Amino acid sequence: MPARDLIEAWAALVALSSGTVLLASRGAPAGPYVALGVLVLAGFKARVILARYLGIGGSRFWMRTFDLVIGLFLALCFGLYLFGSQGLRG
Repeated sequence: MPARDLIEAWAALVALSSGTVLLASRGAPAGPYVALGVLVLAGFKARVILARYLGIGGSRFWMRTFDLVIGLFLALCFGLYLFGSQGLRG
């Protein structure tokens, strides 16, 4: 793998991680929009890692499969967050 691809992947991960830190470090209590934003950024980071570092970006089948699995997992995490946060309010 060319060094340029690794540097671009690293820069993308740094930018996405910085966005996660900025989003999650707000002074107010985290709401569902913040949780959704953090999970979306986590999905993008997983995609960068799978495509660039693990090298499966060239296979449409595997990228779509991992996109589906990661998307379902993150949707489940968000659903559990919503379920748990409703229990704390009521």
